[in-house]
Amino acid sequence: MKEARQLAILDLLINHKSLTTEALSVALSVSKETIRRDLSELRAQGKILRNHGRAKYIHRENQDSGDPFQSRLKSHYAHKADIAREALSWIEEGMVIALDASSTCWYLARQLPDIDLHVFTNSQPVCQTLSKRKHIQLTCSGGTLQRKYGCYVNPSLISQLRSFEIDLFVFSCEGIDNSGMLWDSNTVNADYKSLLLKRTAQSLLLIDKSKFNRSGEARIGHLDDVTHIISDAQITAR
Repeated sequence: MKEARQLAILDLLINHKSLTTEALSVALSVSKETIRRDLSELRAQGKILRNHGRAKYIHRENQDSGDPFQSRLKSHYAHKADIAREALSWIEEGMVIALDASSTCWYLARQLPDIDLHVFTNSQPVCQTLSKRKHIQLTCSGGTLQRKYGCYVNPSLISQLRSFEIDLFVFSCEGIDNSGMLWDSNTVNADYKSLLLKRTAQSLLLIDKSKFNRSGEARIGHLDDVTHIISDAQITAR
């Protein structure tokens, strides 16, 4: 019965952009608690995304189910700001760090002290924020601006990175599934993160507890590839 119900949930989500827990409960004549359990299982299987009380089916061919950057800024913003504040202790004067285009890294950029740092990023909002600092050397990946995500896409990124020795790559992601795989909501950001994760010896994942047991559209890598984690969940930095 559970398998049939979960298949019915997927059918409903395939035919709608997204549905609330209540709408699914009414459509299938079961309790909202039952729907929540089903959605948790489907999310852990990498079949759906859940956000703000709504669920949507992952259309793998789209590779673009992410929320706009401005929407992500408002989601769990207090937790993200706290996580970013804790990340400051990992950054020292004279370092070369890379930041991704996540909202959590934007919160980190806002809190960075104006010291001798070299920051490399593909994030337009991070560039705008750090352009006001006098002592931070800022290098943007450049390329084509993806306005929805506030990031640049540069096909020459691999050759560009050859001239950098990055001490620390700081990033976030859409989710970590129950097998430890890291996911993002689109290939635009996932490709950048995957490349930096492979090319830097030290990485720092900033992730709030809402992102655990979640998947996304595009794979970044595995949790085993990450050297350190900061989270408001009960996980210690490794």
